[in-house]
Amino acid sequence: MKLQELTRYIMSDTMNQEYTEQGILPLFQLPQSAKIVLIGQAPGFRAQESQLLFNDPSGDRLRQWMGVDPDWFYNSGQLAILPMDFYFPGKGKSGDLPPRKEFAEKWHPLCLEVLKDVELPLLIGSYAQKFYLRDKFKGNLTETVQQYSDYLPQYFPLPHPSPRNNIWLKKNPWFEAEVIVDLQKKIREISSNHS
Repeated sequence: MKLQELTRYIMSDTMNQEYTEQGILPLFQLPQSAKIVLIGQAPGFRAQESQLLFNDPSGDRLRQWMGVDPDWFYNSGQLAILPMDFYFPGKGKSGDLPPRKEFAEKWHPLCLEVLKDVELPLLIGSYAQKFYLRDKFKGNLTETVQQYSDYLPQYFPLPHPSPRNNIWLKKNPWFEAEVIVDLQKKIREISSNHS
């Protein structure tokens, strides 16, 4: 299925009608040439308004973790971004509501068919990790990220780069000392092989 056709299909689905009627487009980045795919949660309100994923402090931190600049992130054609839901789910008591449970099950397989050359899927946050790792998820995000090498080369689990996770980052210095070093190395290798 071609990307334009897929977008129309997503927009015409009854589960997304409420957004389509308001003129809100599904938000994802799917260049067919992508070698790396970020699988995160759902777009925030700011991302939905700007139609640009990770266009916020979380995105700044994520790019820092990856060792890439915004131009590469958005324009290189090497990076796909596939949220667990393509629409902002609304605000909850402590941040954004979770992605709709049935969304990724329905749409991710069709989107991944577009991405034929992915070498490194990054699973950002527990929603993506629980969905893709299934029974291999270690019970919590910290253990899963700490044991990231168990999932390579199929997946690379990461915490969400939100400023809300500053305390987690302080408590887990091994993450930036070890995991980020390995992540940047892998991204550099993939990027230089295809530049």
